[in-house]
Order: sequence, then structure tokens, then C-alpha cells
Amino acid sequence: MVSVVEFRIDRRSGVATYLQIVQQVQQALRLGILVEGDRLPTAAQVAATTKVNPNTTLKAYRELEREGLVEPRPGLGTFVSRTLARPTSAADDRLREELSAWMERAHTEGLDREDVRALVNSVLQERYPDG
Repeated sequence: MVSVVEFRIDRRSGVATYLQIVQQVQQALRLGILVEGDRLPTAAQVAATTKVNPNTTLKAYRELEREGLVEPRPGLGTFVSRTLARPTSAADDRLREELSAWMERAHTEGLDREDVRALVNSVLQERYPDG
């Protein structure tokens, strides 16, 4: 099955492009958007949609392979070999709703994306200092 993941590259983020691809695949795996057996877009497809050098995508895919998350199949593509998703619970839905409401309040208060990201990262670091 072909994946539905579309990479979004933020050239102003300060995060290396290949790492953005790695992180987006990891996030899609955690959220169940990508599942075992899904095929990732080819490096040429990623280049066409993001203007990223195909070698950058290949570097990201090699990193994901090193982590045991994907496997290349010569002539066929790169496929998800393992998921990071955990079973969902009612708490997940409730937490997502609360987070969405918080984001709406932050937007109403005038925070932009980077303000929200900084605030969330600050609290994340406080709660999960070893991450």
C-alpha cells in the first residue's frame, strides 16, 4: 500500500531537512498514519513535492532503516517495517480535545505557531527532561 504521508519542510526551523523527514515519518508511525507494509514516497516524489534534493530523502530513509522502522526493497521502494503506535485509549481522545482547545485559546490570545512551539517545547522539557 502506498503511504499518504506528505512531507512539509520548514527551511527556517534550524532542523536539518533530513531530520525533518525522519521526525515526520516517526510522528506518522506514532499516530498510526503509517502502518507496517506502507510504502514511503520515492526520493524523486519527495523532491518533486518539496524541492528537496533526492539524496537528502535517501539519507533520511537510511536513518529510519538504521532505527529498524523501514526497509528498502530493491526495485520496489522503501516500506514501513515497524510501527511506533501504541494502542489508543479514551484518554487519547480526551487529551487531544483538551490540547485542541488549548491551541484555540493560544491562537485567540495572539500566539503564532513559533510562540506555541516554544511554549510547548518548554513545558515538554520540564515534564520530560531526559527526552
